[in-house]
Amino acid sequence: MNNKFDYLNGVLAMNATFVGDYDIPYVESSKTIPKKVITFSKCLSSKDYDCWVVFYEDDTTFERLWRNPHKYLPILKKFKGVVGPDFSLYGDYPIATQIFNVYRSRLITHWLKQNGIKVIPNVRWSTKYSYSFCFDGLKKKDIVFIGSHGCSKRKEDKVI
Repeated sequence: MNNKFDYLNGVLAMNATFVGDYDIPYVESSKTIPKKVITFSKCLSSKDYDCWVVFYEDDTTFERLWRNPHKYLPILKKFKGVVGPDFSLYGDYPIATQIFNVYRSRLITHWLKQNGIKVIPNVRWSTKYSYSFCFDGLKKKDIVFIGSHGCSKRKEDKVI
C-alpha cells in the first residue's frame, strides 16, 4: 500500500498479532514501573528524558501522533518509555468509535515497542459494555496504566 494514503496506519501493524473479537493488536508490557511521567505535549520541548511519556490530556494534543507517527518516533525514543495513548472512550460515542480508539492505542503501542521503546499499554473504558473490548490485546496480569478520567461521572458507572 502506498504510505501516502495509509490514513489507517496499516504500516504500524507490521509483525503485529491481532486478538479478540475485534482484532486488537496484542502488546506485552514492560516490567518497569515509571517513577516519573511527562505528558506528550510537554515532552516535545523537554530536555529531561528521565521519565515516561503519557497521554493523559485532551486527544487533540496527541492526535498528531496518529496522523504522523514517524515524525515523533525520534522524540519518544529519547525517553525511558511510553505509556500507550489514551484515546477517549466516552459512553455516548458510537461503539465502533470506542473500539477504534482502543485499536489505535494498542497499534501505536505495538509499533513503539517494535521500534525499541519500552511500553506500558493504557486501558480506558466507558460503560460496562466497553469491558468486552477495552482489555483486548493485553496479557493477563501484565502491568497497565488506567485512564479513569470521565469513567465515573454517572452513579451507574461507579458500580462494577
